[in-house]
Amino acid sequence: MIRPHGSEKLNPLFVSAEPERSDLVREAEQLPSLLLNSGAAANAVMLGAGYFNPLAGYMNKANAMAVCDTMRTTDGLFWPVPILNLVPDVSGIATDSRIALRDPNVEGQPVLATMHVDAIETLEAREAEHIAQRVYGTRDPAHPGVKTFLESGRFIVSGPLRVVNFSYFKTEFPETFRTAVEIRDEIGDRGWNTVVAFQTRNPMHRAHEELCKMAMEEVGADGCVVHMLLGKLKSGDIPASVRDAAIRKMAELYFPVNSVMITGYGFDMLYAGPREAVLHAIFRQNMGATHLIVGRDHAGVGAYYGPFDAQEIFTREVPSDALEIEIYSADHTAYSKKLNRVVMMRDAPDHSVEDFVLLSGTRVRELLGSGIAPPEEFSRPEVARILMDYYQSLPKN
Repeated sequence: MIRPHGSEKLNPLFVSAEPERSDLVREAEQLPSLLLNSGAAANAVMLGAGYFNPLAGYMNKANAMAVCDTMRTTDGLFWPVPILNLVPDVSGIATDSRIALRDPNVEGQPVLATMHVDAIETLEAREAEHIAQRVYGTRDPAHPGVKTFLESGRFIVSGPLRVVNFSYFKTEFPETFRTAVEIRDEIGDRGWNTVVAFQTRNPMHRAHEELCKMAMEEVGADGCVVHMLLGKLKSGDIPASVRDAAIRKMAELYFPVNSVMITGYGFDMLYAGPREAVLHAIFRQNMGATHLIVGRDHAGVGAYYGPFDAQEIFTREVPSDALEIEIYSADHTAYSKKLNRVVMMRDAPDHSVEDFVLLSGTRVRELLGSGIAPPEEFSRPEVARILMDYYQSLPKN
């Protein structure tokens, strides 16, 4: 099986052994507490789950700036995005202390992890803007990822973690949330060697379904891991529970038996385009995938990135020896009226736009909200039914 990133074996930070975990939780109740923001809490979950292997905790300022400028930490580890714990107030904690990190997304704010505070550093406004420009490609506060980052606080609290729970992901999505360790184990149990990963924060329509099948056939994959984001999204995106139901229905009805795993991970979307695509590749390598599908506008938002920037970063900026996972670069995929099947648009040079079944996101939402299923060439009817029920349940303006 493919090796994890940066180490020979996966080193998740979750404390799974009992009674060690329970003892740690009880001990944490006596420690000074720090309430995390949602992004930092998601980072803790990803560290605990092994997706951010081989990191041992939150980065300090020197590592954050090095990652921004060189995509490497100060000790040379390839890494594309700073993994930070930014807070607005540090009055209750001190350097060289152990603290309890509390979860902002669960009622009662339970302990999510314990941490040894290595450093507390101030992130100056100019430094924050520099990070935003390098990671997101913009300092525009209208960008949802930039807005969240710039509003997270100006103190960097760094140090190693010991994670004791997986926030709401394990309880709200028990059938879907999986750690990198669990996915690796299941890939092994299924006897898969070549594995395609498909990242999604949206429901999968027919073009997405066929793209997974195309990638599997082209690389000779034993299976595909559909890996959906379960964390916080921008306003207007479809909730994870609805996406989960729609994707499961599609896989149940339209994929061969033992060819697809439906899984999810606990992370808040950054919308960082190319840099986030590289981060996606790292944690898919950590979970055991050998290939990651990177499509048009991968991890993007609005018009901040070119349609293929997230593919081009792997050839222009990522050293050839930095990752073992391979990138499957995909074009926009749509149903061809000429060929009566789904194709990548680059593979149909004799087609005009009118030869494809293309619907804008706005138009799809309008149809679903009106109780009208999109054409079967665009969306499987069983998937459309789930999405129609969701949109029709929303309050009408």
